[in-house]
Amino acid sequence: MARVSMTDFFTHCWKSARLSLLALLGGLWLATVAPAARAQTAAELSDFRLERAEGGLYLSASLRFELAPAIEDALTKGVAMHFVAEAELLRDRWYWYDRKVASAARYMRLAYQPLTRRWRLSSSPEPMGAVGQGVSFTQYYDSLSEALAAVRRISRWKIAEASEIEVDARHSVEFRFRLDVSQLPRPFQIGAAGQGEWNLSVSRNQRLGAEGGK
Repeated sequence: MARVSMTDFFTHCWKSARLSLLALLGGLWLATVAPAARAQTAAELSDFRLERAEGGLYLSASLRFELAPAIEDALTKGVAMHFVAEAELLRDRWYWYDRKVASAARYMRLAYQPLTRRWRLSSSPEPMGAVGQGVSFTQYYDSLSEALAAVRRISRWKIAEASEIEVDARHSVEFRFRLDVSQLPRPFQIGAAGQGEWNLSVSRNQRLGAEGGK
């Protein structure tokens, strides 16, 4: 009859326990970290146009994105979401970094109104606080899809004066759009840190043609 020493017995038990622990930790990682890594919120730009007119330089674009379930859930619970669109007009310089000659920003605050069951979208050229500050334009929508359609659409947004575009110089426009998680309540900021589904952003750099074409 084979004899098994106590040392061999405890070694076997320790190896089995360690393998079980590793399997458990691996399962937890797949259930939490891995889905978060896969849940990147994709955002795309389509129909991006630059138009130079007598009044200045105008930008039009259509954004394509869907909100992650966690973001929609926070919205329906009364947490406002802040979106930021930024544009910079840059003048080429061969000897140094391109020079910024003009910039514009659009701040959008989307919030759900439980009493009226409507969605409130406020837009302003200046940052807005938790309750909205400064001059802003507000619209109300009956559904989240209608409100998001307004966020996704940028139509003839003036980003520079005509006088700021230098004659015989090469220019480009740097455009950025993002969900500003820094405006979330502190607990949500901590929860959103490192979570791909909260990382909603897109950018585009486009050359400005001689006549402000595409």
